[in-house]
Amino acid sequence: MSGFTLAKKAAAVTAAIAAAATTCLLGATTASAAPQPIVGGSTTTAAAYPYVMQITTASQSQFCGGTLVSPTKVVTAAHCMVGETPSGIRVVGGRTYRNGTNGTVAQVSKIWIHPTYTDAENGDDVAVLTLASSMPYTPIGYVSSSETGVYAAGTTARILGWGTTSSGGSSSNQLRTATVPTVSNSTCSSAYGSSYISSDMVCAGYTSGGVDTCQGDSGGPLVIGGKLAGITSWGYGCADAGYPGVYTRLTTFSSQVTAQVNS
Repeated sequence: MSGFTLAKKAAAVTAAIAAAATTCLLGATTASAAPQPIVGGSTTTAAAYPYVMQITTASQSQFCGGTLVSPTKVVTAAHCMVGETPSGIRVVGGRTYRNGTNGTVAQVSKIWIHPTYTDAENGDDVAVLTLASSMPYTPIGYVSSSETGVYAAGTTARILGWGTTSSGGSSSNQLRTATVPTVSNSTCSSAYGSSYISSDMVCAGYTSGGVDTCQGDSGGPLVIGGKLAGITSWGYGCADAGYPGVYTRLTTFSSQVTAQVNS
């Protein structure tokens, strides 16, 4: 375990993105070698999960993930959007490979970041993008504020992304997916101490590690029961034993997301 907090945004996509990510990655040792990115996952396609979006630079270098919740709205992590402008990013749907040229590329007309967001470890790690044109893919529904029971410990959750094979490693070219169990608040608090805010966050992963989201997966979905229930946010290392991934607890922010979706 590196002992350093790693927000799961990809580093070194551009000079600006690399500079923004440096504070998260400086001094972090590489996590134990894992078999595949999403660590411990398997390959899949955008057709199988049409709601999974790539968030890229204007030149289409992927650095975060997002989830299509309506034809023109994408939910992602606030830490992915800090310092970004609508003109500087794109959302790409229907593209299985990071280096692909297929799918649909949409410009962004608005970035909403939770107004009290400061840092992933402080919570409020949610953002909504408004697209300038509609995506022709099937969106996924998301949890309402009353559906807090979806996070019961041991519930199976699906994670998706193009993230790295290990902490600080190389990104996957192909979309990958894995399933992980949700973790109780007490277990997550034991791992992360006061950095874990149970009202804003939920943990998912195996006690033994081995399966997790990693850098480049930030902003992507945590799906439970066929609904978007979380957003890939942060963690210590990637797939390290005793340190499950930390996700934004979407029930807490559902009403604010809905306000943006309807705006």
